[in-house]
Parts: sequence; structure tokens; C-alpha cells
Amino acid sequence: MKLLSGGNPQIAKADGDAPVQAYLAAMPGWKRDVGHRLDAFIVRTVPNVRKAVKWNSPFYGIECQGWFLGFHCITKYVKVTFFSGMSLRPVPPGESKQKDVRYLDIYEDDQLDEAQMATWVKQAAALPGWVP
Repeated sequence: MKLLSGGNPQIAKADGDAPVQAYLAAMPGWKRDVGHRLDAFIVRTVPNVRKAVKWNSPFYGIECQGWFLGFHCITKYVKVTFFSGMSLRPVPPGESKQKDVRYLDIYEDDQLDEAQMATWVKQAAALPGWVP
């Protein structure tokens, strides 16, 4: 398995759970646990979620509605992308050059606020998603 810059796994574009699980398995070190936790959390929160790997990142969306979330390994953290982040309340903390996008960066020793994350994931899944 090849890791790209920042330790991000290189996984071929594909739809479904299998390529997402391959991505999660290839995440380096402590990031793998974060990835598995995020994936399980999203599936619990949005039972009808659709998954794919695009641009070497797992994407989560709703059929016929677009993608609402993705994440990516960066050298020192996992970057969670909310494609309609500016519409979420409260707005996720990480700013983006794209007007609608917001980020949540998860570092090794961070305690994920699962209640807040559930609120964001539920809100994001209910919004029109990003369609590339």
C-alpha cells in the first residue's frame, strides 16, 4: 500500500463500503483508529449513508443528494471536511477557501466531542450535498 504525502493512503476511486474499508485499513498509526471510529459513527448516525473513495479520501453521502462529508490524512491530523459546513450550527471551526466548506481537524490526543459530531453529521446529511 502506497502512502501519499502526509501519510494519506492511495486508494483507487470506487463506490461502496469495500474501498472505504481498504482506505481505513491503510491509514497509518493512530489515524487508523480515528478513521474506523469516524466511519462507524457516521454509519450509526446516518443508517442509509452511501460511501465511496474519491481523490484518495473516503466520502459519505445520500443517494441522489450528493456528498456531505469526507476525510483525509494530513501529517499531524485527520481533516474532516463538511461540504456544506457553513450551513451547520454551530459552524465547524476550520475555515476553507471554498465558501461553503468547513473543516474539523482531529489530532492524536484530541477527545472527539461525539455529541457535537452527531449534530453536525445529522445536519450535513439532511442538506443538499456536494456533487462533483
